[in-house]
Amino acid sequence: MTLEIFSYGFMQRALVSGIAIALLCSVVGLFLVLRRYSLFGDAIAHTSFGGISAGLLIGIYPMWTAYIVSLISALVITRIKQKFDISGEASVAILLSSGIAVGLILISLSGGFNVDILSFLFGSILLVSVEDTVLILSLTGIILIIILLLYRELIYSTFNEEQAKVSGIPVEKINYLIVFIAGVTVVTSIQLVGLLLISALFVIPNVTAIMYGRSFKHTAILSITFAISSVVCGIIISYVFDITPSGAIVMLSISIFAVTIGLKSI
Repeated sequence: MTLEIFSYGFMQRALVSGIAIALLCSVVGLFLVLRRYSLFGDAIAHTSFGGISAGLLIGIYPMWTAYIVSLISALVITRIKQKFDISGEASVAILLSSGIAVGLILISLSGGFNVDILSFLFGSILLVSVEDTVLILSLTGIILIIILLLYRELIYSTFNEEQAKVSGIPVEKINYLIVFIAGVTVVTSIQLVGLLLISALFVIPNVTAIMYGRSFKHTAILSITFAISSVVCGIIISYVFDITPSGAIVMLSISIFAVTIGLKSI
């Protein structure tokens, strides 16, 4: 039975895309967590709810409208935060409330909740098509290459923003880049994990890894390991027990975190 599930096309696509998403969320999420911007992924996810609702209302593929709305909202709120010195928590609150409010209005106009919107809210293995898998792998590759090319600038601006400015690093542009990458990562991950729980993959594996990480690279490797383990096992468990994959993935992440807390306290 266990080996049989790997013969199904939708499971193969879910596992391949799931591993890519776990890798992406853990790496991008580590920068957000270290910048004390942990809930920004959650804010972008809630904003994408408005984009998905708009797509379903006007008959456009919801993921495209989710990308557009999420990226514009994230970039605009980052600009406002920088110009008017608004705190990170306030920015997150603005994104959370506005995304949900717009989404609810558009859903009401389109006739209420349906199977499509619920799948995006909670995630579904069946949502991941061949085209989606190719897109996820392509975006993962592109984002990881960008991070590797700008690794020094990203690290420097994350740990010491003021000194990075003095050293000539374009900190504002780097901040915009992080926000842009986070937005793309969130929307890309929605189909598998669902927008309500996507922030868990940004935060929990990284917080767990930080407890044991001896350096940035070591912490990143641990985070990737925890995230991939949670996603792969969560997808398999969700199929075997017929439960929502996002719930299984998040519960496994929390279990790993709890075990880490227990071992750390011994």
